[in-house]
Parts: sequence; structure tokens; C-alpha cells
Amino acid sequence: MMEKDSKALRVALIECAREMNRRGINVNKSGNVSVLAQAEDGEKGFLITPTGIPYDDLEPSDLVWISLMHGASNEVKKGHRAPSSEWEMHARVYLARSDVSAVVHTHSCYATALACQDMAIPPFHYMVATAGGKSIDVAPYATFGTSELASVAAKALAVKNACLLSHHGVLTCARSLQGALTLATEVENLAKQYTVVLSLGTPKLIPDEEMDNVLVKFGTYGKQPQVPQEE
Repeated sequence: MMEKDSKALRVALIECAREMNRRGINVNKSGNVSVLAQAEDGEKGFLITPTGIPYDDLEPSDLVWISLMHGASNEVKKGHRAPSSEWEMHARVYLARSDVSAVVHTHSCYATALACQDMAIPPFHYMVATAGGKSIDVAPYATFGTSELASVAAKALAVKNACLLSHHGVLTCARSLQGALTLATEVENLAKQYTVVLSLGTPKLIPDEEMDNVLVKFGTYGKQPQVPQEE
């Protein structure tokens, strides 16, 4: 469900951006974060971090609201700041994925190193399935901040929740800011582990049929059963 644009939602987005830096998956003002937000008049859109401002310096009013009602390539925005150069990439993900409410983009070290070599993360570990598939793939290279990059990124996330961007970084999506941030952190952890595995020789991968089993189990992974409410 899309939340209404509010100070609380803006503070949560800024905290998510700052947490990326604290976790070391971004440095200074690299990357960007967005969350779905409904304007006061009911128009559907999203809030995104502005370009060129360190996260520690952000105020709620610095965030930019962009409409989703005019197509991914039409920047209809509200706010006194210019949005992240990757705003269209976020827009295209939201338009393609009705189940997604937040998008996180990072330049984390190990995942970006693999992306620079166009190396996908194969099923060397069952946690690769946390991204929604049997591998974490690399979207083809395109210049940053372009419609071409937005298009290939959205295609890469059509059925999965994370991808690497060739010679660029990482893109994740989820139902919440915390979910997208957690997934971006996990992708970086998997990339680091895979880099170590590569140094030990040819990776031994989990068979395809076993990854099918893992994906089924991930349907309930980490979910607590609902506790019946007392009458």
C-alpha cells in the first residue's frame, strides 16, 4: 500500500540513506534511495534523494517527489532540489513492479567489483535466492542517468529483487525501505563471499533442482506465524 507523503516518511528515507553509509555499502553521497509516496491531491509518485547533497546534510524538505502518472521519462516533480540523476531508473522499476514500494541503489565495494567484470553471482550459496532467483545477474552497461540504463535495470528486476549494474553498482527493490536496504546489504555480503570462493579455485555451485527447493522454502523464510488475537 502506498503511504502518503509525510515528514515521518521523509525522515525514514533519509535514515535509510544514512544507514547505507554506516554499513559501508555507500560512501559520501553515492547511490540513491526512493520510496513510494502519494501526494496530498492523491497523485501517485515517489520520494527520492536529491543529487549532490551528502546524506548527513539532508533535511526532509530536500527530498524530491516525482509523479508516476506521466510515464517514466517525464519528470513531473515537487521540491526545490534536483532529484538524483537516476530518478528514471527508480520510476521504471515502480511502473514495472506493482509489488515494490522502495528502491535502493548502491556502489558497494565487492558487488561493484564483480559488476565491473560483468560477473553475475551464481548459486554458490543458498542465500543467493534471497534476491528472488537462482543467481544475481548483471544488467548490460549503459551511461548513468539515462533512459537506456533505466530500461535495462527495470528489465533486470522484472522478476527478481536485486541485480548488478555493469560497471556501476547494485540495485535492489522490496516492499519497504528496510527490506530494500537489507537486500542491498546481503548482496554485498554474498559478493564478498563469492570473491573469496573464486580465490580458492573453481566455484562449486548448488544444483539447479536444489535451488528450486530453496526458492520454495524462501516463500516462508524469515516469516513468523501470526499469533491469534485474544477476544
